[in-house]
Amino acid sequence: ISLTLPTAFKQYNMFVAVCAIALLCFVSVSHSAPVACEELVRPLDQLDPHNLEGRWALVTGSLNDSASAEAVKGRDSVTIEFNNSSYTQANHFGDRCEYYSHNISKEGNIFNIKVKTFNFTGAFLHTSCSDCLVLRLDVDSPSYKSLDLYLFSRRREVTQKVMEDFRAQAECLNIPPPFVMDPTKELLAPNLSDL
Repeated sequence: ISLTLPTAFKQYNMFVAVCAIALLCFVSVSHSAPVACEELVRPLDQLDPHNLEGRWALVTGSLNDSASAEAVKGRDSVTIEFNNSSYTQANHFGDRCEYYSHNISKEGNIFNIKVKTFNFTGAFLHTSCSDCLVLRLDVDSPSYKSLDLYLFSRRREVTQKVMEDFRAQAECLNIPPPFVMDPTKELLAPNLSDL
């Protein structure tokens, strides 16, 4: 009996130590994931308006609303341009072209666009891509709400690393996996004077 008691005690201590290590690992992992997400979806503190000027092509997006996602995916290309306090978008699909231009109000690093009963609240998020914009857009109206995430670039395609980062951002925001626009489709100029 005297031999089995210390053995049982050692096994108990070993079990407690393994549980403690497992618990510490779990706590460490569970705390590190939100920190990573917190960094991935953190809005830019400030954005130089001059960096926004020019044409931006939609490369990929993730929309909370599936019907809206299908509508965007059905377009051949989407281009945008920011100019001072306005935003212009050109949508190209088939033989049709649509152009929209709206005024922007800005408060700190957040901007708003009001279109009829819709309120679009946007912020640019951090990205490792030097010629990209990651735009988080909260859409709100009396009958519709959505959270959208878009990656625009000066190029039509981005690196695998940039795509992986964007997928992680969408995952952190708990929205569907991103769709990718076809880079071979014609890109329209968002500024009517460029046509």
